[in-house]
Amino acid sequence: MRVLVVEDNSELAGLLASGLRQAGYEADILGSIAETELALKTVDYAALILDLGLPDGDGVDLLKALRMSHIALPVLVLTARSGVEDKVKGFKSGADDYLTKPFAFHELVARLEALLRRPGERHRRALKLGNVEYNAETRELAVAGENRGIAGRESVVLELLLRRAGSVVPKQLIEDEIYALAGAVGSNAVEVYVHRLRKTLADAGADVSIKTVRGLGYLIGAWGNRSQVLR
Repeated sequence: MRVLVVEDNSELAGLLASGLRQAGYEADILGSIAETELALKTVDYAALILDLGLPDGDGVDLLKALRMSHIALPVLVLTARSGVEDKVKGFKSGADDYLTKPFAFHELVARLEALLRRPGERHRRALKLGNVEYNAETRELAVAGENRGIAGRESVVLELLLRRAGSVVPKQLIEDEIYALAGAVGSNAVEVYVHRLRKTLADAGADVSIKTVRGLGYLIGAWGNRSQVLR
């Protein structure tokens, strides 16, 4: 799962990123509200870890804006503001949890895991469509009850499609999810990974397939193992 950490202290941000990756998460690091607003428009994060004292504004204002826009992204506030009134303000502004600095890293991970265990379609770990089952936590794929190997970036594409089964997933969103802030993307990279994923599913006897919706993106459904192009 990919999480976004918004922290302007570069040393702490680096430690958080390293620790989260060791705990099994993909972590992107940003240090300002402006960067965060842009990232949240293009990347589908599982959770947000948010500092409040940012160079271009107050994280509380960002939090309020997210909730006013009906964005249900789980938010763990991580801040030096330890007063009771600060905590109350954070929760009233839309924080799902609130942890003060200094903190124990294992507690942060435990709180993050608790947030991601809360009910909600968006953050389900067990995804199922037809005879395909994918565990978003362990990144294990099973087809008709039999475990199948799947490469890392194909698994990211599969999770993204399964979470939006029945809806068209824009090509740009897939591109951003795979490479999220990590650098340039080849012009046909998404097509390559979708092609590999289709082959993985077909070879395993999956009764789901991925349709290309020309000019828009991709759509997964239980239509049998024939891929199609829709105009």
